[in-house]
Amino acid sequence: MIALDYLPLLGTVTLIAVGMAMSPGQDFALVSRNAMIYSRRAGLWSSVGIATAVWLHVAYCVTGVALLITSFPRLYAMIRWIGAAYLVYLGVKSLLASSSPRMSTNSDRSEITDRSAFGSGFLCNALNPKTTLFFLSIFTQIIRPATPIAVQILCGLIISLAHLAWFSGVAFWLSTPRFLSAIWRLKPWIERGLGLVLMGVATHMVFQ
Repeated sequence: MIALDYLPLLGTVTLIAVGMAMSPGQDFALVSRNAMIYSRRAGLWSSVGIATAVWLHVAYCVTGVALLITSFPRLYAMIRWIGAAYLVYLGVKSLLASSSPRMSTNSDRSEITDRSAFGSGFLCNALNPKTTLFFLSIFTQIIRPATPIAVQILCGLIISLAHLAWFSGVAFWLSTPRFLSAIWRLKPWIERGLGLVLMGVATHMVFQ
């Protein structure tokens, strides 16, 4: 059983995790895109992918690899470029989808498999260098090396569940029939907008 001494730490991590999940970024843009363009199921699977990718960050922080990444600028730059390239790919895909003719039926909204939706969410979060720095700051400033591994893993669970809960809610809300029927005529423009947002985030990642 976790000692009461670690309850303030867990509370701090919870607040930070909720704030990070709710802050606008590429994960939000991706889930919004998949939920509105494809289906609620696609948005939910993307949310699961993002929550799963959180454990990748937790793993390398616990093992000290995150410090190794930031100690070698070239390695970190490579991660940034890979992440930016993936976002550009998603952005171009959205732009191309917006230019293709669509019928206003639910039958042609199932254009992505569960595996692809999960993979897009996983890669979007895993290849985000800002997420790497976020976890590095948490695991160096808040969670100390002397913190028990069980507590560190519990912190990872809190962060993962915060992301899963928030993005699942986003996917659910953006895919409601009433919402979709109201914005159906704007879907091509929404797809273009989300595509440009993803490409803009990629540009910011490269030139920041």
